Amino acid sequence: MMLSRTKPATGPGSPVVSKDKQKQKKKIPKMEDFLNSRDYTGAITLLEFDRNSGKGSEETNMWIAYCYFHLGEYQKAMKEYLHLVKSPTVNPEVWNFLGCCRFLLGMYQEADEAAQKGPACSLQNRLLFHLSHKFGDEKRLMTYHQALRDIFEDQLSLASIHYLRSHYQEAIDIYKRILLDNREFLALNVYVALCYYKLDYYDVSQEVLAVYLQQYPDSAIALNLKACNHFRLYNGKAAEAELKSLQDMASPSFTFARDLIKHNLVVFRSGEGALQVLPPLIDVIPEARLNLVIYYLRQDDMTEAYNLIKDLEPTTPQEYILKGVVNAALGQEQGSREHLKIAQQYFQLVGGSASECDTIPGRQCMSSCFFLLKQFDDVLIYLNSIKSYFYNDDMFNYNYAQAKAVTSNYKEAEEIFLLIQSEKIKADYIYLSWLARCYIMNRKPRLAWELYLKMETSGESFSLLQLIANDCYKMGQFYYAAKAFDVLERLDPNPEYWEGKRGACVGVFQMILAGHEPKETLRDVVTMLRNTGNPQVEYIVRTMKKWAKENRVPVS
Repeated sequence: MMLSRTKPATGPGSPVVSKDKQKQKKKIPKMEDFLNSRDYTGAITLLEFDRNSGKGSEETNMWIAYCYFHLGEYQKAMKEYLHLVKSPTVNPEVWNFLGCCRFLLGMYQEADEAAQKGPACSLQNRLLFHLSHKFGDEKRLMTYHQALRDIFEDQLSLASIHYLRSHYQEAIDIYKRILLDNREFLALNVYVALCYYKLDYYDVSQEVLAVYLQQYPDSAIALNLKACNHFRLYNGKAAEAELKSLQDMASPSFTFARDLIKHNLVVFRSGEGALQVLPPLIDVIPEARLNLVIYYLRQDDMTEAYNLIKDLEPTTPQEYILKGVVNAALGQEQGSREHLKIAQQYFQLVGGSASECDTIPGRQCMSSCFFLLKQFDDVLIYLNSIKSYFYNDDMFNYNYAQAKAVTSNYKEAEEIFLLIQSEKIKADYIYLSWLARCYIMNRKPRLAWELYLKMETSGESFSLLQLIANDCYKMGQFYYAAKAFDVLERLDPNPEYWEGKRGACVGVFQMILAGHEPKETLRDVVTMLRNTGNPQVEYIVRTMKKWAKENRVPVS
């Protein structure tokens, strides 16, 4: 639907117009020019001028609503359409347009009511098809699905439903089929690129997207997707640079995508400004809620994360995964078996699904499921298959190293633990205790002892001492077992610690006799024994000193 503009008369009898005036007339912009350049704000300015100067009509109002719609100003477009439906002469199809506005504003029930008043046509069928998806009404969805025709508008609607249901390959097949016969539909390349992005093929997404950006370098949606690809392929800084180029252009489409860009800048900056930007966008951009949950998880605020996601009914793999992660984190923090079971079920649901089982997130889910079930051999099957993608990922390495250690692959576990750079993880007791055990099992007890020495005195340091004492004793590394039992006994005069120290000290003495420990170590052993007031000490020390004297080893 285009507004017709009358041309100036050029035949005999037409008024003579000077060349200056002709040039001036040529400079007056037409609405078609604004529409062709996608400058809907300029078109609205021109249309409002006509309306305010008394030249307006229902057609003018229709075009104003059309421009507001394409600007993403659905509230303003809806207001125009609500005014139009009051006119007895209005085209009844306006009800369908009104329904589209309400749909995009999330007013699904009201959109359905408006669409039912509109004439039966392809647009109405497509709108009701999408509403059926939103209502989760499968029977109704199939009714409108069967009414879709082999025209590109209907096929695009079908592709979008495939996309919303995470059937990305099916959507790509439809888009490519349409592109074969309609090369000029360049925007479809953006949709194809978006599907490849969702499938984690970021390089392919970039190649397809370049076709569109070559023609429309100021497209906010395309540049935003390019930035997201850069974020996945490189880092947040590279992604932010792409969005900055969009802001510098001051493109008309920038206003339309302002909320999206604000949201993504928070993601690219690792959550900076999350509490200021994301809460108002929760009902505007679906990912805003999910990213706010991720922010709370990173802040170790499990309760806020859970409150934000507990009522969300997951429909996409990402939502299932995040609900699983939140329940797992809360379950571990509170010792809740119920939350851990829910998490395990969510992970199994995603990892076992036909669409996700061979994806990287799908395999991560299965590894998490088996981790919670304590089936670590199965955990390693999945983690081994994707480890090349996560060489520098601290959280992946943390889980991978734990699984290796639990299955007694201590050498590999130690190497993976030492790849971790995060100071937060390295200060975690689970990390310290597993690394200490790996050191001991790999016959490096001194390094385990140094981990303890760096800790501040606490319940966790006491637990680490117990681990070092018992594991070193079990591995025949008696010197460090004795040191650990000595400290334990001084902190808590428990008879068990004396027995452990006594056995370890005798073990060190035997190793000295066998030539497996330096003779000088005996001095430390005697000192540790004398820290205990047990009557057995004198007999043991006397025996050791006698041997030391005979072998000229100084012990005092």
